[in-house]
Amino acid sequence: MSEKIPYKIYLSESELPKEWYNVRADMKNKPAPLLNPATGKPCTAEELSHVFCDELVKQELDDKNAYITIPDEIRDFYKMYRPAPLVRAYCLEKKLGTPAKIYYKFEGNNTSGSHKLNSAIAQAYYAKKQGLRGVTTETGAGQWGTALSMACSYFDLDCQVYMVKVSYEQKPFRREVIRTYGAKITPSPSDTTEVGRKILAEFPGTGGSLGCAISEAVEAATKQDGYRYVLGSVLNQVLLHQTVIGLETMTAMDKYGIKPDVIIGCAGGGSNLGGLISPFMGRKLRGEADYEFIAVEPASCPSLTRGKYLYDFCDTGHVCPLSKMYTLGSEFMPSPNHAGGLRYHGMSSVLSQLYDDKLMEARSVEQTAVFAAAQQFARVEGILPAPESSHAIKVAIDEALKCKESGEEKTILFGLTGTGYFDMYAYKAFNDGTMSDYIPTDDEIAASLAKTPKF
Repeated sequence: MSEKIPYKIYLSESELPKEWYNVRADMKNKPAPLLNPATGKPCTAEELSHVFCDELVKQELDDKNAYITIPDEIRDFYKMYRPAPLVRAYCLEKKLGTPAKIYYKFEGNNTSGSHKLNSAIAQAYYAKKQGLRGVTTETGAGQWGTALSMACSYFDLDCQVYMVKVSYEQKPFRREVIRTYGAKITPSPSDTTEVGRKILAEFPGTGGSLGCAISEAVEAATKQDGYRYVLGSVLNQVLLHQTVIGLETMTAMDKYGIKPDVIIGCAGGGSNLGGLISPFMGRKLRGEADYEFIAVEPASCPSLTRGKYLYDFCDTGHVCPLSKMYTLGSEFMPSPNHAGGLRYHGMSSVLSQLYDDKLMEARSVEQTAVFAAAQQFARVEGILPAPESSHAIKVAIDEALKCKESGEEKTILFGLTGTGYFDMYAYKAFNDGTMSDYIPTDDEIAASLAKTPKF
């Protein structure tokens, strides 16, 4: 074992980032703008301000400024659980017998159990600053709903959460944490909104999707005075807030002279992956360093690996703007897998553009293999990982085993986005041998893509 590199690298409070990094400023090919579906033209700030907080609209549309100051109130909140540790996975390396060096950035050391709090507190802050009464949102596995309920409680804001129905049923304890922090939670699709009733009529008995929950949350926000909608992933503003992950990781690695060769993150809508890789991607785009980036998604919802790059609705009910992204179609209904946070039909426009420019690669993995990797990791590293995070673990192990075969001493970095202590029904299914893998057919994906808007 190296005497130089500790198991856990902690930064001091003074090293907490003072600015978020906006990778769009360094991108040669900027992400395509959001479009107003009624006009087919780029959304204006005024149009977006009917749905989102004013300051967040500015961040959403800003592709010029590389750094955006983090307000003191947000940094003070961050200090309760940040900087987060960068961990050298010595035990996993030994178990695998690999010459590779494996590091992971651990984002699970807060009550929400995930990285989601990094953006939740920022969005709640801007809502409070604007004088709003409350916010509405969607949540998949529940990490975002938990984080936002915590943030809203901190700022005395009302919080209304629409949770994907299959996750609402699979994760009752996550649901109760959300309620404990004072938020109202509704399984989606529901009969409480017009769009929810429409989706239920078209897909009776559906377990829902993030696209469904987004539609309901947006409708709820626009029909209540003093409310705005906030999103936990996909949007530019969310990736921006999450760059505290990558900025801290880069500072810690630079401190010890560590350069990652491969950087891996799970990918649903793109918030944690974008947050981790953006500062490193900036170095690559500026020609300062080179890295291999890998996005890992579930085989049951493979937007990057099997989707198409085109303009599509951000939600199933078609009440949101159009985004150019890798998509399976806004009406794609993923199977009720256990990676509830990776069930979105599309991918962040930033990550979609980077992927289309071949600046990163993508892989899809089946959930039984993911849980096998999660179990292996838990037994040697002592952390029970979230199903979402375990997608990155699976590919990190794959890469480490390739090094074992070739003898290469690569440095592998992955994002451990959260803990899995509220996902025990999923672990039970894996341990009982009742977990199955579902991969959508080409015909199913084609049928969904056929319903995307035509220009």
